[in-house]
Amino acid sequence: MNDEPLLGPEEITRIREGIAATVLAAPEGLADSLEHDPAGYLRLVDATRVGAEETSRLLREAVQGARAAGHSWDTVGRVLGVSRQAAQQRFTDKGANAAPPHPTGPGPDGPERRVLTPLTAFNEMAALAEAGRDGWHLVGYGAWFHEVEASEHPWEHCRVTLAAGARHRRMETEGWIPVGAGWFPWRYYKRPLPPTGRPGKR
Repeated sequence: MNDEPLLGPEEITRIREGIAATVLAAPEGLADSLEHDPAGYLRLVDATRVGAEETSRLLREAVQGARAAGHSWDTVGRVLGVSRQAAQQRFTDKGANAAPPHPTGPGPDGPERRVLTPLTAFNEMAALAEAGRDGWHLVGYGAWFHEVEASEHPWEHCRVTLAAGARHRRMETEGWIPVGAGWFPWRYYKRPLPPTGRPGKR
């Protein structure tokens, strides 16, 4: 990676203005209340807190995505303006989103589940396509893994960037089912295909 900036000044300004505009616009009537209502400023603090928590979560998922795309901690640290060690200490997932050692399954009487791992940004969809053909569908995911559940028919899977709002709405009208809230920058979808009469391969 060279030392040239990855984002230009105008791109940085658009991101910053977009975040500020979203924080002000999302809570009903917040921007107008700041002209006359002292309580509006407490709502602003709360809205900004939510925004900060969300951008922190997105940064963590973006870093995990860069790692899954093959970038080193040294490279990630340079983008963040910190050392390799600082980046690794801050963003190494120590539990919440790490791949579970065993499928989380719904219980002994529920459908079988398994974990596909290790996955990267470049092979996860091929792994899901293969699993889907064999009757497995996506039920969970995190850094480096997807969890799938067996069924009696094949499935198809796709991923779409979270920014594609209109496409998300169209896909849901076409029978695609969103899986979870997304793993930045992706939202994952699945859709059942006609039954083949066989359960997911064990």
